[in-house]
Amino acid sequence: MAKMWHDDDVSLEPIKGETIAVIGYGIQGAAQASNLRDSGLKVVVGVREGGKSWTKAKREGHKVMPVPDAVKKADIVHVLIPDMEQARVYQDEIKPNFQKGAALSFSHGAAIHWKWIVAPKQSDVIMVAPKSPGQRVRELYLENFGTPSLVAVQQDYSKRAWERILGMAKGIGSTRPGILQTTFKEEVESDWFGEQVDLCGGVESMVTKAFETLVEAGYQPEVAYWETLHELKLIVDLVQKYGISGMYRRVSETARYGGLTQGKRAIDANVKKNMKKILGEIQDGTFEKEWVGAYKKDGQKAFQKFMDELEAHQIEKVGIKMRKMMWPNDTVE
Repeated sequence: MAKMWHDDDVSLEPIKGETIAVIGYGIQGAAQASNLRDSGLKVVVGVREGGKSWTKAKREGHKVMPVPDAVKKADIVHVLIPDMEQARVYQDEIKPNFQKGAALSFSHGAAIHWKWIVAPKQSDVIMVAPKSPGQRVRELYLENFGTPSLVAVQQDYSKRAWERILGMAKGIGSTRPGILQTTFKEEVESDWFGEQVDLCGGVESMVTKAFETLVEAGYQPEVAYWETLHELKLIVDLVQKYGISGMYRRVSETARYGGLTQGKRAIDANVKKNMKKILGEIQDGTFEKEWVGAYKKDGQKAFQKFMDELEAHQIEKVGIKMRKMMWPNDTVE
């Protein structure tokens, strides 16, 4: 079983005298920087001078400076820029200004695990990975709760690495619900696997194929959208709150019997074989090489053709109309 910590198990005191430089002020960076600051920790934000993030961070009350200057002041450098930008920014702006004995911190382990970044030997390498988007990290903190996180130490030069990352986790609010110990390797491989076969890729493929099956059989696209996509959130909410068996106890008897007996026919053993193959390609670095190669060649255009195909699908066109029914006063796509 994974080791867990809760709020009473962790203290902020070991890092209260340290300066945390949050590098990047996107959705996750803004949330974590603000939570750390509001927890009473010393935070500076390192971003490109004069950009939108610079203006936003200053407007939200942060001490803002160029990345090299923030790194020079930092005891903990918390890197929250997109994965594919981390190696370049580290090489050009972080490494030349990094202080001996400081900690290099992340919220995703890819750059360290795949050696896009090789940290100095005289540094701590730590990770706190919240299990929700940045907006929710901030919202739950403001509600006096928090988002659970995974925490890991890859390198403990100072012999205080665990104190540092546990303090960081407490500062962003994650010890309130609880944090789990992991490794950089486990976090990266399980995170990528979940995204590909379940949370993003698997759900997209399952929903679109279910939609197509109904439409091709002559059912109205609007009805197919409702039954295969819209109601999915209602079921996921039940699963998240009560577990899978708890969900089944809260749906109709027909849904319960049908789901329990027919679900394994739709998502069968062959699907699991495919999942194992995908996991193997993550573990052996095949996917990492494919993704890095595609990004180096085309940047964000690497996935644009797939997005274009998806946005041209009937389920997306029907979805715009259906979502306007449910949220008439919001801007929906």
